[in-house]
Amino acid sequence: MSDTKFAQLIAAKKIDSRRLLAVSHGLESLGIEDRKIRLAKRLARKAEGGAKEKDTRKPKSGRPVTDRALAAALSGKEKLSGPTKTRILKAVNAILSAKKQEAVQLKELF
Repeated sequence: MSDTKFAQLIAAKKIDSRRLLAVSHGLESLGIEDRKIRLAKRLARKAEGGAKEKDTRKPKSGRPVTDRALAAALSGKEKLSGPTKTRILKAVNAILSAKKQEAVQLKELF
């Protein structure tokens, strides 16, 4: 493991990578509300001719942080996409808030 900003922060804050994966799974999993939003969009697309109602709500992605993405973030050798970095940031901030610590910004991680 090289000393990337992300690896240093994880070590300094004593965050376990397994916990990071579990928290990300919990945050990004689709819930009932997310499925309703997706259904409404799909039905609106099928109807097309009807009045278009603009729904501003946005469902969760349904894609948690993976082992591969976490390994890439820790090593720093592979490039990560923007959404992957955001998912990692959300999971880290959720863990830090549970520990009653201050949230971090994306620039501090990557």
